[in-house]
Amino acid sequence: MALDAGGVPAKGKLVVRNVGLMLSGDLDRPVLDADALVAVDGVITAIGRANELDTEGATSVIDAKGVTVLPGLVDSHVHPVFGDWTPRQSQLNWIDSFLHGGVTTMISAGEVHLPGRPKDIVGLKALAITAQRAFDAFRPGGVKVLAGAPVIEKGMEEHDFQELAQAGVTLLGEVGLGSVKAGEEAARMVAWARKHGIQSTIHTGGPSIPGSGLIDKDVVLEADADIIGHINGGHTSLPEGHVCELCERSSRAIEIVHNGNERIAIAAMRAARDLKQLHRVILGTDSPAGSGVQPLGILRMISLLAGIGGLPAELAVCLATGNTARIRNLKGGLIEPGRSADLVFMDRAQHTAGRTILESIELGDIPGIGMVVIDGIVRAGRSRNTPPAEKVPELVS
Repeated sequence: MALDAGGVPAKGKLVVRNVGLMLSGDLDRPVLDADALVAVDGVITAIGRANELDTEGATSVIDAKGVTVLPGLVDSHVHPVFGDWTPRQSQLNWIDSFLHGGVTTMISAGEVHLPGRPKDIVGLKALAITAQRAFDAFRPGGVKVLAGAPVIEKGMEEHDFQELAQAGVTLLGEVGLGSVKAGEEAARMVAWARKHGIQSTIHTGGPSIPGSGLIDKDVVLEADADIIGHINGGHTSLPEGHVCELCERSSRAIEIVHNGNERIAIAAMRAARDLKQLHRVILGTDSPAGSGVQPLGILRMISLLAGIGGLPAELAVCLATGNTARIRNLKGGLIEPGRSADLVFMDRAQHTAGRTILESIELGDIPGIGMVVIDGIVRAGRSRNTPPAEKVPELVS
């Protein structure tokens, strides 16, 4: 079941049976009435009760042993460089560690930690195209890394964004990390990017490291980027009132991150919930960063928003899966036919006070992961990073 570096999806039929609880990732229907699913060539084809599905002729069978199955988690905000190494913390295999935290897809907010990162227009475009190509061809541990997110600089014109798009670049790095910091100038470049199919994210809050700067609510509103990046700060947040104003006045995605202000994370989630716009909320880690690498960062955000924020655990899962999948136009992130078979098998941690996995998360505990599947292939067994799960699935064949 090993994966080659290019991440070729499974060929054949995968059957998952004996699921105790299936979480869809969809806010409108977070819990599915199902105990089995079928995937063919890495794509989900059927979900339901095992006795109602065509499970014959399976190439691989996973006995879930009664654990919970949910979509692979998506980290909406990472800063990769090249390969599975980060110079920010001189750490190897950090992406593989995120796999053991249930993350199956990562989205770059800019390859800003590259030593000597080029800031001239030719160089920044070359870096973005190279990063996009490199991670498209190499998937550490099987994790899908959507990279190649240029940090925009003064002097860029529309043809630069057109050239990037034609080369396959689909993301902008955090607006504000480069020399473009004024709202009017950022808005012009964001509009060019959007015109050519490139999705944008804007830095929100105080400077993240020496040399970066404040991006306040007025700049965020004027720039009108597609994603309000780390609305709870990375790390330093805007005042709570300004964050709530952004939730109210903007229609863009609200990104909450692990490496931010936890109090404001809860306030932003509650503001979106009160506005009946929870579908706009997505989760990220904003790592690697000065505070390190957080392999369990997305799980910790789910537990934070459920355990302290009061959001039902099955809905908190949606923020890290289906919400991000829809906003980011991903093939995974939801358990439904036609989606990539990116799956996480988890159970309540041993000795948690919670009687069920959802109750344990709502008490603030992190669940234990027993298996991770990407594109229909088992990429990891029992997690080396989470607390041990009470029950773990078994790859039968």
